[in-house]
Amino acid sequence: MIVFELVLGLLLAGVCLALLAPRIGVPWPALLALAGVVLALIPGVPEVTLDPRLALGLFVAPVLLDAAYDASPRDLRQNWAAVTGLVLVAVGLTVAGVAATAHWLNPAMPWAAAIALGAIVAPPDAAAATSVLRQVRLPHRMLVILEGESLLNDASALLIYRLAVGAAAGGVTLYTGPMIALSAAGGVLLGMVLARGFLAISSRIEEGPAAVLLQFLGTFGVWLLADRLALSPVLTVVAFAVTLARVAPGRMSARHRRASYAVWEVVVFVLNVLAFILVGLQLRGILTRLHGLPGRYATFGLAVLAACILIRFAWVMTHNTALRWTRRRALARGAEALTPPTIQGGLVISWCGMRGIVTLAAALALPEQFPERDLIVFTAFCVVLGTLVLQGITLRPFLARLTLQQDDSVADEVGMARAEAARAALEALGDDRASDIGRFVAKEYEARLRSDAQAETKLAAVAALRRRALGAERQRLAALLREGRIGDDAFHLVEEELDWAEANEREH
Repeated sequence: MIVFELVLGLLLAGVCLALLAPRIGVPWPALLALAGVVLALIPGVPEVTLDPRLALGLFVAPVLLDAAYDASPRDLRQNWAAVTGLVLVAVGLTVAGVAATAHWLNPAMPWAAAIALGAIVAPPDAAAATSVLRQVRLPHRMLVILEGESLLNDASALLIYRLAVGAAAGGVTLYTGPMIALSAAGGVLLGMVLARGFLAISSRIEEGPAAVLLQFLGTFGVWLLADRLALSPVLTVVAFAVTLARVAPGRMSARHRRASYAVWEVVVFVLNVLAFILVGLQLRGILTRLHGLPGRYATFGLAVLAACILIRFAWVMTHNTALRWTRRRALARGAEALTPPTIQGGLVISWCGMRGIVTLAAALALPEQFPERDLIVFTAFCVVLGTLVLQGITLRPFLARLTLQQDDSVADEVGMARAEAARAALEALGDDRASDIGRFVAKEYEARLRSDAQAETKLAAVAALRRRALGAERQRLAALLREGRIGDDAFHLVEEELDWAEANEREH
């Protein structure tokens, strides 16, 4: 009972921290990390452990699907060089550098455990960076690179993690490498197949709560099935989500989609809070088992943190310098070359290497008897805490000092998409445009197609009047309920209609 009450209290604290974060310009994951530290230092807090086999599936699967669903394959293809460099080279260098640092500081640590630590702390989490980046205008290309990295580096890092954990358990043979390659390819294929099968079933369900619940069951089911088949659960979920995003829009109702987005946003937030809570509770037990070695653990954690930050800086700036040199050579030969990355852009990408829930989940997923498990969990939390606090708090003022070239590519595409959608709507009206109702409906679509300032001003005025009218409708509806002239059932049905109308106005 005490654990349940503690979790409820900490979830409430997480809500308060999330509300406080934008007011002080700090990512909410950074405040959660600090809350985990406070929790670990409170005397008498119980130590709670989670089944290691459950940790990755519970925390990573929903977060990964949420990120992969919003990914743009087109934008990732256009920025494949930068994303691939971060996903493969930067992760590989971080794993190697952290493993070497860990083994140098603690020669008794087996190489397999050192590599596992490197894989745990290698993948940055863009959720923390995005919580700040959404408050400032950042070039779209830079956002694509950061979001693509956060999506795909989990796969590369967790594949290495899986190999290292298997090596520590003595389960690695000459066939392990080819088997992992096959599991990765099989996972992608399985995810694509399962997505289409899932849509064939879910599209027949009309009840909103059942449809949303089925999404979560499907996500965990995909992860568990891939794990049981010895395929890559990460790549399976990524392929599952990307396929859903391409096919689902035509098969999901607007009502289900709105409910689904709202629920998933809440669940991802709750999982982040729970991950920091569980790590904080486990750190309490680790601190009691240090036996006079807090200095050794702290030095170890700070060294690994420094390695993670410096290796990312070294790779990003070296890669960007090489691209600029290649462009100059291409221009000297008269060949066309892509716009090279700027120094300012490289600095932003380097400073957005904050770690988060994937690192915590991977640390929690280590078997209880894994070599140096306490030290690895402690170090993983140090890296998460250090990057979130140091980089997360300074990211916004750091961006304010840089001069970044803005682009309006997304805004241009939004305008084009709205115009094309309005043109299709006018074509669909057909002969009905001649009727009184048809002319009334067509006027708004015709205004959307005109790009002149007068039409935009009229649309804004119409939207303002509609919002004012909706406000009056809500007040009158509430008065009818208070006066007892309508019951709650009628009230909620009309209220839902007004909610949809207001949401439609906000979109336009």
